[in-house]
Amino acid sequence: MGVDLVDLARAILAVHVVWHPDYSEGSDIAELIFEHFRSKRYKNLLGNVDLNVAFHSAPEPATEIPIDIDLYEAETSAVVVLSESALAADSAWRKYMNGLINDANARGFVARVFPVAVEQAGLEFGLDVQALRWDRWEGDNTERSQRLVRELSYEFSRMLRHYLKHLEHRVEDATDLERYLEKVQVFLSHSKHDGDGERIARDIRDWLHRNSGLSSFFDVLDIPAGTPFQQVLELHVKRSALVAVHTDTYSSREWCRREIIQAKRCNVPMIVVNCVRDVDERAFPYMGNVPNVRMDPGEAVPDKTSRIERVIGCLLDEVFKDYLWRCRIGLASGENPDVLFMARPPELLSLASEPISLGSAELRPLEKLPTRTEVTDPMIVYPDPPLGAEEEQLFENVAPHVRLRNLTRWLTEA
Repeated sequence: MGVDLVDLARAILAVHVVWHPDYSEGSDIAELIFEHFRSKRYKNLLGNVDLNVAFHSAPEPATEIPIDIDLYEAETSAVVVLSESALAADSAWRKYMNGLINDANARGFVARVFPVAVEQAGLEFGLDVQALRWDRWEGDNTERSQRLVRELSYEFSRMLRHYLKHLEHRVEDATDLERYLEKVQVFLSHSKHDGDGERIARDIRDWLHRNSGLSSFFDVLDIPAGTPFQQVLELHVKRSALVAVHTDTYSSREWCRREIIQAKRCNVPMIVVNCVRDVDERAFPYMGNVPNVRMDPGEAVPDKTSRIERVIGCLLDEVFKDYLWRCRIGLASGENPDVLFMARPPELLSLASEPISLGSAELRPLEKLPTRTEVTDPMIVYPDPPLGAEEEQLFENVAPHVRLRNLTRWLTEA
């Protein structure tokens, strides 16, 4: 295998946060963005090199604006502009903003400017791109900041998804905008055999439709009459990020278990929402190894709304991490037909995983890979940190011909 170390030293995503020096709250919002996207959840995935966050506020010496932003320094670039009255009233900054938008448009959908209208006045100088409307969001600045990172996680995911398409096609065409606008779909996996599962799934679906640009799949409403429901369910799981609403009867339902296994085999982002009211007689073992968010099934509406926001924020983190991982592997993997790259730590179910799409790479499921008696041993490559010794030993006992490598070790050996 050949790995281009120059490409690996280049960040997948550079995030630039821009605000006018007279906007006193700009640094606080910028710090919250930094803390979220440079937190442990992403460092563990890719180390310190693949996601950079930089601040731009103080003017350069002898100028009225910050240093120019190089939108080509990373594979993808996002400029988050905190737009308010001080910026709108400053002609030099308005020119600077419009220049950034023009530069991003020239690069295509791998570079975007995201204005954040923290005040209505921030929109009064003729922006020609859609802004995130902080000024219309409910709650205090902490709640608005939490919504901002959710919105940015989604928008950054769109950019990375487009970049993966670019790795495959390399040529911009008329369908780029159409592909960019495709929504991430949330599959709401739930049991209808207790008093909570369907109700909570409906609450999440209703919240999504009111408060996000995500789409949802809810079997009662989204399986067309006359279609084979098993095929429809499996197709939508494969194309979605999955939320498993874990209530008391969830693990006992065949189709809930099928949906979890399908999601794991297809390596889609997923989280479990723990809504068990009393007892789950047999917790389904394949629901592990993913984030688990607690939601009290008896919560009142205001508290439930805040927990749904937490659920969707956690899910969008998983979607974003998944795209970051696929972008890095798309650059680093080369021709490795005997390697399965996974965006989360492997488990025994990984031995039956299906291939995932990484640019032009074709990755086969391990069940179809060569055995030890053939030329090549199959390998699973997963994010840092490495598995514990007890987990590796379990793999050794069950599948001794499969090699396990965390990303750092795999790159070192390469």
